[in-house]
Amino acid sequence: MKKIALFLVITTALFFHGCEDVISVDLNTAAPKLVIEASINWKKGTDGNQQKIKLTTTTDYYNSEIPKVSGATIYIKNSSNMIFNFVESSEKGEYVCNNFIPVINESYILTVISEGETYKASETLKSVAPITEIIQNNEGGFTGKDIEIKSYYTDPINKPNYYLYKYIYSNQVKSNFYVDQDEFFDGNKFFSIYQNEDLKAGDLIEISHYGISKSYYNYLSVLVSIAGNNSGGPFQSPPATVRGNIVNTTNSANFPLGYFSVSEVDIKSYTIQ
Repeated sequence: MKKIALFLVITTALFFHGCEDVISVDLNTAAPKLVIEASINWKKGTDGNQQKIKLTTTTDYYNSEIPKVSGATIYIKNSSNMIFNFVESSEKGEYVCNNFIPVINESYILTVISEGETYKASETLKSVAPITEIIQNNEGGFTGKDIEIKSYYTDPINKPNYYLYKYIYSNQVKSNFYVDQDEFFDGNKFFSIYQNEDLKAGDLIEISHYGISKSYYNYLSVLVSIAGNNSGGPFQSPPATVRGNIVNTTNSANFPLGYFSVSEVDIKSYTIQ
């Protein structure tokens, strides 16, 4: 239990003076949970060899610093039993690999060993259609005053595809993301879209399209519905009620937070005109 002192100042109109009471509030602090940020992303046009995984733990609401987890053993194994080791860098809680080999439709198994417990997850690397065109409309939105950006691609035919779209802005701290599936546009030209009244000429947008698995799509759909489209991001610590695909094989009750994903990603930069 944690005691928090709250000061309540009451101003009385009759005597024009304040009295100060101290109220003790008992807050339950849950045991820290391991958070595994394991998004392996292969950017088109690169070899994808350099990858990163981060380990942190949850903490109480009033702690401004996120605890980082050091001293873990982390590796990913492919279907040929080739092992890619992630070694902790000079930054605590950050583990890097410089020889990862991404292959479309290859299956990978993540293993994390920390504090005597072993965590595992498996995923398949999904491809993504390249962004072929970006179109700007200065009369978007319900008011006709928003700047609207559409990023086009051609969806592969006769194949279920799932997408994550992410927009990062040079003039804003927050980013926007949402997920999509090709149920209604299979094999056709389609687009991701974002409208923003705060954008202006000269602002830079980084647009990312990820190819993701159906299970990751379902996971992110829950996150988006909880967090809303304008807060957080898919690679940040999720709410404790949302469980990912990583399992604690040592103690199943002590499940971690986070998700192991393996995606191809196409990234384009666009300057508002």
